Formats: sequence, structure tokens, C-alpha cells
Amino acid sequence: MIKYIGSKRLLIPLLVDTIGRIRGSGTVCDLFSGTSRVGHALKRSGYRVVANDHNAYAATLATCYVQADAGDHLRTATKLVAELNALPPRPGYFTQTFCERSRFFQPRNGARVDAIREEIARKGLPPELTAILLVSLMEAADRVDSTTGVQMAYLKKWAARADNDLELRVPDLLPRAASGKGQALQLDALEAAAQLESDVCYVDPPYNQHKYLGNYHVWESLVLWDKPEVYGIACKRVDCRERASVFNSKPNAGAAMRALLASIRAPHVVVSFNNEGYFSRAEFEEMLACRGEVVVIERDFKRYVGAQIGIHNLKGEKVGKVSHLRNTEYVYVATRDRKVGEAIARWAAPCPSPA
Repeated sequence: MIKYIGSKRLLIPLLVDTIGRIRGSGTVCDLFSGTSRVGHALKRSGYRVVANDHNAYAATLATCYVQADAGDHLRTATKLVAELNALPPRPGYFTQTFCERSRFFQPRNGARVDAIREEIARKGLPPELTAILLVSLMEAADRVDSTTGVQMAYLKKWAARADNDLELRVPDLLPRAASGKGQALQLDALEAAAQLESDVCYVDPPYNQHKYLGNYHVWESLVLWDKPEVYGIACKRVDCRERASVFNSKPNAGAAMRALLASIRAPHVVVSFNNEGYFSRAEFEEMLACRGEVVVIERDFKRYVGAQIGIHNLKGEKVGKVSHLRNTEYVYVATRDRKVGEAIARWAAPCPSPA
């Protein structure tokens, strides 16, 4: 899957295990689905997953990895990916914007992105199949980009991977989960929380002021293919200035989180958050008290790859030192079932941090 700040790749085994100890089957709602890594893992474990995110690229990832089933699309997707890989390059908006005006990709790869994206648009395929092909293209471009993992800037010197040729691969489609067909939504998290009923609700909100749209604006433009006006060295979409999540606002995030937690329609809530966010562990425990028994599981992890590489300005130049290379991830479980809470507490008690 694509490189992503806040990715739960290392935390997934713990999250799946935790949710499995709460409930072994049924529906899990993921209100901030991002790359859908968690939703994909839960689907693999047999849960029906409802994945939601307000960004179009994230909803597309969820349509591919949560909603679309291998039995319906794998054969056709494999054929179409081979066809798209054979297309000759044809430079257009993507090349001009992200390879010439900025330097996220080598122009020869940008021209292939243009040709493939135009062909996907021309085919007018059903939504799930379109999402599968768009995810294939997004991930192929991610493998040949020249960034530190976010699209706020590109590297001053080309990353070694940028010299590779862009190649589409069929995404890791899963068969339909035992608990039923998944669903991908593109709603505001507060709206989704009030509408969706589930057995377990998973919440992984933004931690701070950094907007995912700004960090991954190239994917948003690639998915929407609306060829927007852009600004700045990074060629961000102009709507990056307007589209914002209340969870990225320090003065408003607390009230928004309280409202979200109060609106969730599920007996069990699992939240992942780290010690770099707006809320301390004590504050989050207090917020979650309205949901019943609260148990906290703590883990120590390396920070995302961009933080390990260093701090760069918009020209891709290294301008500062990183203050720390590790952070603490918290998994909070809030449940209205006291027996479940006690069982999770007993299980979580002897949890040493990984080496």
C-alpha cells in the first residue's frame, strides 16, 4: 500500500487481536480509514467492514480493499492491468504539474500515469472496478516517487526509486468476508458516526494540525482527475486552502472528539492515538469514560519514515534535526460490557514494549 504518515502497519496485529477478543465476528466500522490497512486486515479476519474517510483517494482505497471482492473482480482486473501496462506514454496534466512544475516523479513515468489515467476515465467501468485500477495506478506511482513519504515537498535530488519504471500490479483483493460484504463511504466522520451501526467502532483520528489532504494532494488529484488549479512549489490543489477537518484544529478538536464519541452507535469502541497528538493519555481516557469501561494498551514504535529521514523545506532541502525517533502508540478500548472490559484488561496487563 502507499507510504502514509500515521500508517497502522506495525499496529495492525495488535488491533486485530484486540478486536478479536472483543468480538470474533460481525461488523466493524472504521471512521477514519486512510489507506484501509486496518479495514483490509479486518476483512481478511472475517469481519464485515464499513470504511469511511472524507478524502476521495482514501474512499477509493477503501472501495478497493474493503468493498470490492476478489470473486467479483480479480479475473477482469488482472486482464485490465495488463492492458494498461501496455499503453504508450502520453504526457498531459499530471506530467506538466507533478513532473515539470514540480519534481515528484520522473517525466517518463508521469507520461505513463497520464496515459493510464485517461484510459481508465475513458472506459467508464463500474465503480468497484474503477477503484481497483485507480489503486493499482496510485500504488505504482508511489513506488517511483521522490518524496520522504508526504507530498508537502519533493526531494532536492532524485530518490533512487524514481529511476525505476512505473508498473501496475493487481491490488491484494480479498474474498468476501464471512460476516458479509464490506462498504466504503466518503462522509465527514461526525456524520458517519451518527449514521452507522456496528458491533465495534474503530477510531483513528488525525493527531495534529497536518491535514491529510495537503500531505497527499497528488493522490486526490489523480483519483478525482479534475485537473485543478494548483499553488506553491509542491503544486497543491487550490482547495487544500479550504477543505479542512475540525480534528486538525487544536482549539476545536477536543469538542469534536467528544461529540464523535457520544454519537458512535456501537457497544465497543477501539481508538488508536499516539503521544504526539493534541490529547494526552489522561485526557483521552476521560473523554472515553462516557463509553463505559476503559482499558489502555501501550506500545513503543519508530516514527514514520519521513521523521527518520529529517526535516525538509518545500524545496526538498534538509533544514532541521529530528527531535526524537520513537513515539508511544496507545490503543484504547471502551466497552459497555464489563466482562469484556475485564477480559481485555487481564489480557493487556503483561504487555511489554517490543524491542
